[in-house]
Amino acid sequence: MEDEIILRLFPVLRRAWSFRGEQAVVGITGHNAKRVLFGAINMCTGHRTLMQQTRMSATGFQDFLRRLHRRYPTKPIWMLLDRGSAHISPQSQALAKELNIELVWLPKQCPELNAMDHLFKEVKAHICANHQYATIEDHIHSAEQYLLHLTNKEALKKAGILSKNFWLKSFFK
Repeated sequence: MEDEIILRLFPVLRRAWSFRGEQAVVGITGHNAKRVLFGAINMCTGHRTLMQQTRMSATGFQDFLRRLHRRYPTKPIWMLLDRGSAHISPQSQALAKELNIELVWLPKQCPELNAMDHLFKEVKAHICANHQYATIEDHIHSAEQYLLHLTNKEALKKAGILSKNFWLKSFFK
């Protein structure tokens, strides 16, 4: 499964604890750089592949397809993903076919079906929320390290793949 997350230097503001009568303080720089983190999780093994880009684009997605192909050079890849404009571009679809990557479209407006989306929600909750990083590079590095330092089993669990109610569970028997 594949998805992307846009990380901004300006922190995601969430509920935070503070003493009664005192407002929680979240320092911000006023600058709002951003990066896109492409990510895929192998639903069988839990292995994650990540790649950062400066913006979301078909070219960035195509670079990610090439990275996945290098990671799994001898195996056909079935990639479940949404119908984002970068994914459905004719050039992206042609490259996927050339690399023996079968793009399998998830239903529209159903991000809850994408396991990678669940991992990115964890990143937003634990890495992004209420914290101002010094640079966007520090922010994306923290996000990558969080995802890559999960064990494969932890990643599968956080992604919802190990749930007894996982919607594709019957394919793993």
